[in-house]
Amino acid sequence: MARLIRNKQVIPTNLLTRFLNLPSSLLTHHHTTSKRSLQTLAYEEIQANPNKPYTHTALILHGLLGSARNWRSFSRNLASSLSTSSCLVWRMVLVDLRNHGKSTETEGLDPPHDMVNAAKDLGNLVNSKGWDWPDVVIGHSMGGKVALQYARSCANRDYGENIKLPKQIWVLDSVPGEVTSENSDGEVEKVLQTLQSLPSMVPSRKWLVNHMLELGFSKSLSEWIGTNLKKSGEGETWAFDLEGAVQMFQSYREMSYWSLLEHPPKGLEIAIVRAEKSDRWDADVINRLEKLASQEGNGYAGKISVHVLPNSGHWVHVDNPKGLLEIVAPRLKSLMS
Repeated sequence: MARLIRNKQVIPTNLLTRFLNLPSSLLTHHHTTSKRSLQTLAYEEIQANPNKPYTHTALILHGLLGSARNWRSFSRNLASSLSTSSCLVWRMVLVDLRNHGKSTETEGLDPPHDMVNAAKDLGNLVNSKGWDWPDVVIGHSMGGKVALQYARSCANRDYGENIKLPKQIWVLDSVPGEVTSENSDGEVEKVLQTLQSLPSMVPSRKWLVNHMLELGFSKSLSEWIGTNLKKSGEGETWAFDLEGAVQMFQSYREMSYWSLLEHPPKGLEIAIVRAEKSDRWDADVINRLEKLASQEGNGYAGKISVHVLPNSGHWVHVDNPKGLLEIVAPRLKSLMS
């Protein structure tokens, strides 16, 4: 994982669909605040009705090399669709996971950089702010496994005896088991290793884009990589902690949550969304999930639901945000009845 790739190999253009985190357009009728605190994750809050106290909370978790801002548009639309009653107000908390976004500047997020500590950061955030425990956690890609770890840790009372288990965990296009070399095409590793081979400080965004083009990356991917820079002295550096992200990806690959899906805690629904055109799913995994979802509960355990998002690749919130909303919103509304 950590070794550098220094040869100028041509990178397939379909890498763009695996890594492109498109910033979404902003809707002016919503309220967004950005807050942070030392020792806790950076986050944003979104409410459709900012002048009313919220009654329900959903945490939104991005994927590898992403950030909270990638999910603003979808979260605004979700908050709006749930605000059908004057007495029910949903708050969306968009989190920058450790080593990502503004959380790279947060002190106290020490190694190991793995799924367990990434989920623990969420528990620390809720505890430090004195919030009620979230009703729902929605995680995309790597964030989906962080959400599963959060559910496991809540069930184990790892964040305190007064912990409240979420009612729903949403795992968006993230395989719950281990990701081995046999069921991975290695594209993620190639991107991370190539980024590691670049200087940590570059003269400018233009220089970086031109350099990436010379390495064989597509123009779109090169320009996206350029958006992940921030000013640092006379040059620019990454807006994420690359080495920390590499460690998180390794943990993502190694962790398996099949035991959680086979025995979900009572009162919890784990909803898996598989993108129809995603290349991350093999037949055995799909069959195993569908079998779990078809089992009738005995009243002493939670449940599993599986959903297929049509006309979408891995980037579900970009490829088919309307379809994703139509899957998620009705299930969240059921919590309010």
